[in-house]
Order: sequence, then C-alpha cells, then structure tokens
Amino acid sequence: MARELDAFRRLPALQQPVWPDRAALEAVATRLGEAAPLVLPADADTLRSRLAAAGRGEAFVLQGGDCAEIFAEASATRIRNKIRTILQMAVILTHGASTPVVKIGRLAGQYAKPRSSDDETRDGVTLPAYRGDMINGFEFTPQARTPDPRRLEQAYRISAATANVVRAFTQGGYADLRQVHEWNRGFMRNPAYARYERTAAEIDRAIRFMQACGADFDALRTVELYLSHEALVLDYERALTRVDSRTGHAYDTSAHFLWIGERTRQLEGAHVDFLARVANPIGVKLGPTTTPDDALALAARINPDNLPGRLTFVARMGAGKVRDVLPGLVEKVTAAGVSVTWVTDPMHGNTITSGTGYKTRRFADVLDEVQGFFEVHRALGTVPGGLHMELTGDDVTEVLGGAEAIDEAGLARRYETLVDPRLNHQQSLETAFLVAEMLRAR
Repeated sequence: MARELDAFRRLPALQQPVWPDRAALEAVATRLGEAAPLVLPADADTLRSRLAAAGRGEAFVLQGGDCAEIFAEASATRIRNKIRTILQMAVILTHGASTPVVKIGRLAGQYAKPRSSDDETRDGVTLPAYRGDMINGFEFTPQARTPDPRRLEQAYRISAATANVVRAFTQGGYADLRQVHEWNRGFMRNPAYARYERTAAEIDRAIRFMQACGADFDALRTVELYLSHEALVLDYERALTRVDSRTGHAYDTSAHFLWIGERTRQLEGAHVDFLARVANPIGVKLGPTTTPDDALALAARINPDNLPGRLTFVARMGAGKVRDVLPGLVEKVTAAGVSVTWVTDPMHGNTITSGTGYKTRRFADVLDEVQGFFEVHRALGTVPGGLHMELTGDDVTEVLGGAEAIDEAGLARRYETLVDPRLNHQQSLETAFLVAEMLRAR
C-alpha cells in the first residue's frame, strides 16, 4: 500500500516548493507520519454520503473560508467569526433550498497557495514567491522567503488547534439554530439590506412554527462542519495519510475533503495520481480551458467505481465564460452517466486589479457567475449542487461593491489578505440571501 501511495513521486509535481534541506524535510515528514490524524476516516465517509445527496439535489453544499489561512490569525475570535458567517449563510440557504446544507470550512489546513510565478522581484531583488505560511514567510527577505520544512509541522499544530476550536463552537451550543437566526436579524437592521426582509421574516415564522409544534431544539444546537483545503503540498498530504483499520483503504487525514486546483489537475500529474489513491471525497477545480474529455478523463481516474459523493467538480469559469463553457461539460458528463456533484466557485475566475493597484473582485461579477451556474443547470435539467466561496467573518474591504458599496478608494480601509480578496461578513450574508432566491427557483 505504501509503495502505491508513493507512486506520485515519479510523476511531474507542479507548484511544489524547492526545499533547500532535504534531510530536514524527511525528518519532518517522519514526525508527521507518526502524528495523530486531524480527522477520522469515518467522518470523511459521512461527508461523502452528504455530497452524494447534494449531487442528487437532496442537499446543498456551502464551502467557505479564507483564501489562505495565516498562522498569526489563527485566533479563537477569528475562527469563531468565520464559523458564525458559515452558519448564518447556511440557515438562509437551508430555507431557500428546503434541503439540508452541507457545511464545509476552508479551515485547518488552507496554508498553501499556487502562484503564477516561482519568484517575485522588487527593486531589482528577486526572491522565491510567497506560497503560504506552510512553506515560507510573507516578509520580503531571503530568510523569510526560503522554504522551511519546519513550517509543515507548525501548520499541523495550528490546524489541530483550529480543528479543536471548530468542534467546540459547532458542538457546544454556539451553533444553536435560534441563536444563528438572531444574528441574521441583526444583519437585517441595516437599511441597506431591506430587500431581504421577506426572506428573514419567513425564516422567523418557520422557527416559531417549529417551536409551537414542540420541535426538539436540543437536537438543533449542534451542526456538522467539515474541514477542507487544497491538497497542494504533497509532502504534507502524504505524511498525514493513514490506512484505515476498518476498511484497509488509505485516507488523507489532514482534512475530510481535499481538492485539486486548476493549476495542478494534469491527468498524468502527481496531484491527480496521489488523490486518486486516497478514499476521501475529492474535488477538482475546472477552469474555462477544461474540455468535456478532460472532465471525463479526470472522473475515470479519480472515481473509477463511479461512487456517488466521491467526486465534486468545482467550476471556476468567470462570469463572462460560465454560460458558454459549463454547458458542454455538464452535458457530456451527465450523458456518460458519471456520478458527480457540481459546485460553483465564483471567486477565482473574476479577479481583477483595481485602478488603485489592489487585487480585487467585483461583487456583481461573483453573483453573475453564480446566476450563470444556476441558469446552465436549469436549462439542462441537472443539479446545481453547491457554492464554494472565499470569505471571512471580519469586516474587511477587499471586494468591490455589495449593498455597502465598497469602491476603489474604500479598498484601502481594511485590505488584509496576503493572497486573494475575500468577501467580508456582510457581503457573504448578502450572497446567501441572493442564492436563496435562486434555490427557491430551482
């Protein structure tokens, strides 16, 4: 089994750091290989069943969190704010979809990001690009930018602490449905969100109806919230892979759900090979250059048994291309009888640079891609299964627009991301209300 899991080492592996000290890397990998798993294989199996339901239209997926987590921001307060935002969105979407919402956080492991260039040059000085806190530091110095394998262990420790905080907040009463709804009522006190008042009132009536009927609210005080990240740094993912004693199958215990990015989805590449060999539910990002044959080949490689919930295709086309590219993919995959859950990532295809030099996105473009995703599935009679968002629970100013009308000058007020721009708390809730309207139409 171990030899099979290491087959990826003989294949091209893109977006990997160049570790200057291989002996140090091997020592770290050995220690991680003996460390406790961050998630349990049985929980990954449960998530697979939830994703299968979403693929059939019996649930809806909400996946959200930071573009790239930062070690220094792994505080209980910031984690709580992200969880709160995901829970608030989920209540709104549950009402709109009239189905359960599968909640997945980009949490406890999203510490590495692919980059368009291996290097960065400033004032004539060239250093390795910042690839996320798991690999190197953001400060533009030779010491900070040199990949350091000790950061893999630091990522593991902070991810373990984050997972503990997530469990505390989702199992200890913080996620109580009535409390989450009260948070949303607070959101509605802002006159800018008056258009969503009807939906909020409908949710309020539904909760009062449940209370009048004697609903067991003790059972609604906890929620399932699964952990996910892009499986980018293969040395880390391999070190945390364990063979499950129940089944004999290998699971990557760094997260319940792992995805392969648009830049690393090569059919004969190391990422596809490795993740095809673990039993977790797996996502693959599909950009606008994806062909239907690409999608079918990836499905055959990653999910040869066509197991429902095993494979999620995450479409990230851009608002201007989703209506043109996505139909051909969905149509051919559906016609081939491939079991897949379709999710939209409306963030990554809509990145622009503002006139003031900030990497940003337009909120209107994000919503337009979501709308296009729903339109495509409605026209084909297929299932729009979920939403994958880069968001934070904080009041940052990184995405243009929304009811609060963040403009180019406003970006400077609180632009905090080190990599990609995220929806702030208010924009995230606004998205949920708008998607709830689309789900009702579905």
